[in-house]
Amino acid sequence: MKIRKELWFGLGLMALVVLSAVVMLLGVERITHGHLGLLMLSMVVVAIMLGFPTAFTLMGMGMIFTWLAYDGNTQRTLDLMVQAAYRTMANDVLIAIPLFVFMGYLVERANLIEKLFRSLHLSMARIPGSLAVATLVTCAVFATATGIVGAVVTLMGLLALPAMLRAGYSVPLAAGSITAGGCLGILIPPSVLLIVYGATAGVSVVQLYAGAFFPGLMLAGLYVLYVILMAKLRPHTAPPLSAEARRVELPPPLARIAGNDGRRHALPRLLGALKGPRNAEVPLGYLLRQLVIVVMPGLLFLVLAVTTYRSATAPVEVVEYDIQPIGFSTPGPAESSGLAEPPGADGGLAEPPGADGVQEPPGAQGVSEPPGAEEEEAAGMPAEGVAEPPAATEPAAGAAPEARPLPNWWWWTFGVLGVVVLAFYAALSFTRLEVYKMLLGSFFPLLVLILAVLGSIVFGLATPTEAAAIGALGGFLLAFAYKQMTLSVVKESVFLTAKTSAMVCWLFVGSAIFSSAFALLGGQELVERWVLGLNLSKVEFMVLSQVLIFLLGWPLEWTEIIVIFMPIFIPLLDHFGVDPLFFGLLVALNLQTAFLSPPVAMSAFYLKGVAPPHVTLNQIFLGMLPFMGIQILAIFLLYAFPAIGLWLPQLLYK
Repeated sequence: MKIRKELWFGLGLMALVVLSAVVMLLGVERITHGHLGLLMLSMVVVAIMLGFPTAFTLMGMGMIFTWLAYDGNTQRTLDLMVQAAYRTMANDVLIAIPLFVFMGYLVERANLIEKLFRSLHLSMARIPGSLAVATLVTCAVFATATGIVGAVVTLMGLLALPAMLRAGYSVPLAAGSITAGGCLGILIPPSVLLIVYGATAGVSVVQLYAGAFFPGLMLAGLYVLYVILMAKLRPHTAPPLSAEARRVELPPPLARIAGNDGRRHALPRLLGALKGPRNAEVPLGYLLRQLVIVVMPGLLFLVLAVTTYRSATAPVEVVEYDIQPIGFSTPGPAESSGLAEPPGADGGLAEPPGADGVQEPPGAQGVSEPPGAEEEEAAGMPAEGVAEPPAATEPAAGAAPEARPLPNWWWWTFGVLGVVVLAFYAALSFTRLEVYKMLLGSFFPLLVLILAVLGSIVFGLATPTEAAAIGALGGFLLAFAYKQMTLSVVKESVFLTAKTSAMVCWLFVGSAIFSSAFALLGGQELVERWVLGLNLSKVEFMVLSQVLIFLLGWPLEWTEIIVIFMPIFIPLLDHFGVDPLFFGLLVALNLQTAFLSPPVAMSAFYLKGVAPPHVTLNQIFLGMLPFMGIQILAIFLLYAFPAIGLWLPQLLYK
């Protein structure tokens, strides 16, 4: 059988690595298990770069080097493998992964992305680079609802790339917008990466989701700002949409009410159509449905304002407790307390033999009061017990509790929302009404699903696993609502979910076996001694770790970086005083590069698979580079201002 040149190259590279390792080991005075651990780590990285399956490479290398560490004891090696696999499969957090993946595949098959993209780019038609901006926003929303990078990049490549190329956009800007926007699902919750990191580092997934929310929005906002600046500074790369491309077709009933002029204000024309000749041309039920859609934002604003006003001004309920005074008062009859007297002659306590009672000390007629007690008693203080609280602190009988004043946040929030609602009605033409209806049918269902899943997690109403189950149910309901729920859709979604979940779970098993072998060989201890021997400060350690992760993102995917290298970094965080939650947010932001950096930039290959033939891979890579620079800027901003990621978890959970 003839061996291909690529395989010869891979085997030669492996042999070169082994030969280099042998030369290195021959140069040391004594070969320790730590040197074998470093050899295992280097061989795993090279094998993965050559295309060997990650999970089985980790398992195979881990088993071989564990067998070497145990001096050829096969039984102990197999015991370690079973224990590592069982420990991984007993992790309850991992149950959320198949549920979130299943939700993503169902939402993807509800065919919402085409409606979402069209409604967004029509609503943003006057913004420079509107098609690219709409692409990024669509990717952010859809990535939040699905979390599947490949699906988002592929669908947007089929939908948005031809539209941008027809509008005259440059290929690098169009390709970079799609690939960068599709990768937002790695960071924005519900992210599978955050679940994997939380399970690996022992960090709460709930706090990771809360912490990643604002960094994800910040990164998406920086992408949008870059596209707008490029469209303003270099208009030929993102020309404005033509009038024909911005044109919105009105349905015939609305066209009759508007008089074929979509720029007229919708609300007064709809109210006027309830009476007069136009009502004879348009059914009354249709008019009422349009009016309900129009007044919905105002009604929602009023409901929110009233409910939050009541909760913000509700008086604080004071709970009074019946506290008995503590003193030297004589107890009442035993019968009243419910305690049975011990047996005795008189039903009480018997005196000791030969005693007529408790004798007073000589020269005393009883327990003397301290000096000044008579004056205090005369002044009104009870002779026994603790002094009662002043009467001034007790509310008057029958007095209603006072309402609290409105806080400043209420005025600011609803002042801004009120201005937005008024501007909405002032600018609501029939054309904008049709775009608003398109958003109601595409954007708001996804928004409700996202808020239901993330809100239940962030506010502690459900665990990530329970919220994932809610999301899977929401995916079912969306598919039913849009008439896409068929037996073939369910079968395909279940198959893809099982395939993806099996890959992740096998990866976890391989990572557990590899990490156990690495720790058994002392590789972790050797790395720790090396890092601590550098005498790095906290800032230097953070820079070194993030640079290594950034460089590892070029040849490796995020799954391999998390399961192989995070167990090496995590034990060092405590020494340098780094919060594992904050470190995880930096890593998640940094690992965006794993999908955007050549040569293993998977999003580039996803897009190339559906792009027109004249779009080359080099053009896609060129379009990715500015967005990689934006990611580096976002990492610096998060490190300089940690509150971007830590404010929400501290507000909710500290």
